[in-house]
Amino acid sequence: MGTHAALSDERLVTEIDSAAAGIRAELERLTDDSVGQPSELPGWTRGHVLAHIQGICTAMARQVEYARRGEKVELYEGGYEARNRAIEDGAVATADQHRDRVGAALDRALGQLAAIEPGDWDRPITYRNGVVRDGGYALWRELVIHHSDLGTGCTQQEWSEDFCRHVLGFLEPRVPAANTFVLRSDRGGPIRLGSGGDEVLVDGRLQDLAAWLAGRPTGHGAVRAERGGEAVPLPEIGPWPSAGVPAA
Repeated sequence: MGTHAALSDERLVTEIDSAAAGIRAELERLTDDSVGQPSELPGWTRGHVLAHIQGICTAMARQVEYARRGEKVELYEGGYEARNRAIEDGAVATADQHRDRVGAALDRALGQLAAIEPGDWDRPITYRNGVVRDGGYALWRELVIHHSDLGTGCTQQEWSEDFCRHVLGFLEPRVPAANTFVLRSDRGGPIRLGSGGDEVLVDGRLQDLAAWLAGRPTGHGAVRAERGGEAVPLPEIGPWPSAGVPAA
């Protein structure tokens, strides 16, 4: 499986718009107290997650903006050190500040995507040494997954089948070299990830399998593994694919 699910570019924009609407709905419900509450990500408050969403929207908007005029630019202005500093600084913003900042960043990213001409999708960008389309898929992933990370009630159970299959393909590099994961879900036939000789069967709902490979929490027993017909602990998975290299 590759990074690109079987979505048309027009459908991808529609999915990004829908994911952005979900974030906007969360922004409307924010209070200063809820912003400071823990998120689903260890060590991060909801404010950290929102500051990261703001940052990635701005970063992807810049990638597309520069690509459309035939130029490339680093993902984060000032690099990852600046990215991390902006998240820490932005985490303590008030609810109104998050509404303004994240809302403006969403507007900027969606505006750039709306202005794309058909030929622009294959223009090169710095992100993963890819093209604008890769940036679109990245924004989709970030908005959907981090919506769940806010810990306000949205979970992976709301992830669509198309999104889950895309995420599983994108995260195939997390499968250790020695393994092949055979994912068996309630949706369609098995999905094989990896090419190692040690085959592990992993069962669960499609949404839970996607959340597990994304390193997100699932309910007790929601994802189960077996090897050679015997139940085994869930296999270890590798790190999230680096943004500095092309995805598999």
